[in-house]
Order: sequence, then structure tokens, then C-alpha cells
Amino acid sequence: MFYKADYIILEDNVLENYFMEVENGKIKSFSKKEVKDFEYIEGIVAPGLVDTHIHGYKNKDIMDAEKGALNVISEGLLECGVTSFLPTTLTDTKENLNKAVKVVGEEYQAVKGAKVRGIFLEGPFFTEKYKGAQNEAYMSDPDIESLKEWKKLSKGLVNKIAIAPEREGASDFIKACNAMGVYVALGHSDASYDQALAAIDAGANIFVHTYNGMSPLHHRNPGMVGAAMNTDSISELICDGHHVNPAAAEILMNVKGRDHIALITDCMMAGGMPDGDYMLGEFPVKVEGGTARLKEGGSLAGSILKLKEAVKNVCDWDIASIFEAVQMASLVPAKSVGIDDVCGKLKVGYDADFVVFDYDMNLLRTYLNGERRF
Repeated sequence: MFYKADYIILEDNVLENYFMEVENGKIKSFSKKEVKDFEYIEGIVAPGLVDTHIHGYKNKDIMDAEKGALNVISEGLLECGVTSFLPTTLTDTKENLNKAVKVVGEEYQAVKGAKVRGIFLEGPFFTEKYKGAQNEAYMSDPDIESLKEWKKLSKGLVNKIAIAPEREGASDFIKACNAMGVYVALGHSDASYDQALAAIDAGANIFVHTYNGMSPLHHRNPGMVGAAMNTDSISELICDGHHVNPAAAEILMNVKGRDHIALITDCMMAGGMPDGDYMLGEFPVKVEGGTARLKEGGSLAGSILKLKEAVKNVCDWDIASIFEAVQMASLVPAKSVGIDDVCGKLKVGYDADFVVFDYDMNLLRTYLNGERRF
């Protein structure tokens, strides 16, 4: 099957009026050579989006460990332009985390929508001061034996974990994680600039939803945000217009370079659902006006953002080009957890997972293995 598109966004350049050949669900070639039978795509062909931080969708939450829920989330994400994702857990009891990662490990190969490329453990090794919508009762110092158990229960899927760098034993834990092939993110933390730097030096490489849930930038105490800005790390950003002011997002992009920004959603179960009452872990949440907030206290509780909206937002806010926006939602997140060898770009030999945007960056279609699914 051949597709001809006005524009095809690759890893390092953009093809204009090219043919993309797909055979047996894989990308076979890119060529200018005319062919007779092809599907013309008016608009922009881009790699399928990669969400490396998402808790749920379509009224399903990873922490519920409900059989079949992973597939509901997976299929729902196709309408968001997402073709690869990391199901994400919350701070919870050891028992509940065991159940959640076990179910993902048992079901991930059978999902029919977006592909599961790992598991992100967001916690439980966080700091109470910046707990956000996470339960401080279950927070503790990092424990490598627990991580080994989660990795085993998930059939090796766990490939990303977030910790607060000021917790005792953080540096040794980070080194042990890297040795196990687990990428370490920093967040929900009151760490000083130096503590965050020490964690980066030990091997951490990601900042969780930068600005949110971390010690801010102050001219006499640069904090976590300062460390995010001043290191060669990847910064997650939630670009829904509620979590981070667009100007603050632009500042971070300008300082770090857009090739070090991973657009994520941090979406919870209310994604793709109407306004109303939902749960995030053990916490009741009210969804209205484009936000999910804890009923008690009013803190933001994840988001209801779709990744395709984040891509459009940064373009509409005029803080990123179309090329940059696409890379921030595909290649950069894939690189952040070492899965860019299987997703995050359009390349010969890769699965034909791609999306089509119009020129206003509205998502028109999602293809999985060369088959149109949305």
C-alpha cells in the first residue's frame, strides 16, 4: 500500500509530496517515484504520538487493576493520536501496586489499540510537601527490592520510575535502576538545586511534569525547576493551559531546547469522558472547565488532556513550530525512556503507526500497523 502526503514529518526533516510505502504493517520505503495505486492524504503525516505519562482514559484507571481496562484505555488513545504509551501508576500500597503492574504484564500484548511500551511508576518514593494528588501515607525512601518485585510481576515491563531526589539513598537507588534498565524521573519533590543535580549525576534523566509538584526557581535557591533548566535532562510538560502558563512553557523550551521537552498528558480516568465526579486513586475528583481537581483542597489532580491537544496548543500559542511540536510528542518522549528503536518516528522498518493532521493541527486520522483506526 502506498500513501502520498503533502508533508511527511521524519526524525530530522520533512518530506514534501512523497510516497510512503507500507507492507505487512511496516514502513517499507519513502520515494518521489510515481505509482498508480495510492491513497492521497491531504495534510501532514506524522509519527504516532507517544504518551510516557498517563494514568487512565475512558473511565478506566491503571491502579484499579481491572481486567480488560488496559485495552479500553489502549483503544481510546487512538482518538488522541497516541499509538504508544506507558501505563502509569500512582503512590499506593505495595499490594495495590503489585496488582496493577501484574495485570498490565498479563494483558499488554493483547491490547488492540495503542501499544504498551513499558510501565511508569509515578512514586511511591516522593516527598510529602509536594504530594499533589498522591497519598502521603504510602510515601517512603526508595527501596530497590520493591522495584525488583514490580519489574518481575510486570514481566519486565517497568522501565521508568519517579522519585524525590532528597529521599535517603536516592543516588544509590538511581544507579541500581539504571543497571536494571529503568529510567529515573525526578518529581513531587522539595529538593534543593544541589540535591537534584546529584540525582542527575547519579543517572536520573527526566523531570516529571516540570514546574508542577516541585521546588520552584528562586534567584537564591534555584530548586528543582532550576536544575531542570540547567541540566541536559528531558523535561515533561503538561501543555493544557491550566498546569503551566504558556509563557512559562516557552521559557523552559527556550532554555532547554525543544529537543529536550516531552509533551505528556498525566491524563486520569476522566479523559475522553463528560464533566462530573471521578476518582484518582483514593481521592474524589471533580472534572469541570477543562481541569480535574481534588474535591478536598482543589489541587490539580492529573489532567483530562489529550496528547493531540497538547501538540495543537503549543502551535496555537506560537511557542513551537509544527515540526517541533510533533517531535516533542513523539520522538523526545520515546528517547527519554529508550524506546525510540521501536516508536516515535517514521522510519523504514518501523511499524506503520502514524497520524494525519490538517494545517490547523487538528487530528484527522490515526493509523496502527498501516490500518486506519480513527
